[in-house]
Amino acid sequence: MTVEHLEDFAALDPFFGVIEEGLAGHAEGEHFFDLLAEDLVTEFVVTVPGYPKRVDGREALAELYRGYGDAIVLEGAGDLAVHHDREKSVVTLEYSVRGRIVKTGRPYENRFVSIVTLANGKVVHWRDYLDSLAVIQALGEAVPVSGS
Repeated sequence: MTVEHLEDFAALDPFFGVIEEGLAGHAEGEHFFDLLAEDLVTEFVVTVPGYPKRVDGREALAELYRGYGDAIVLEGAGDLAVHHDREKSVVTLEYSVRGRIVKTGRPYENRFVSIVTLANGKVVHWRDYLDSLAVIQALGEAVPVSGS
């Protein structure tokens, strides 16, 4: 089964593009969602409040990402570095994204490290690390300061 209505994810196209580039030759599929196993496990190790720490399955991840464009629209992605451990079938991706916050028009920039485990040409496990403070600041959320 494939993820339907890919137009719902247009706000994430730059992210999809940098991941597709980083996994070219490592995972099989043309679109980001095609690279993922149906039983994919995604862990958001460093994330923001209110975001899940774990998502089970490709369809569940797609549903999580489906509303992304309501908050943030990405305009670009880059700074890609790919590290591949053939013996363990692991690819580490370092990359950045930039875009705008829908509600305020504020700029948004972030850097990520994604550790991707592959089996049978598909991503079966994804561990994601991001700069959570960059998200909070871009969204304009109050950030607690230590000692106050």
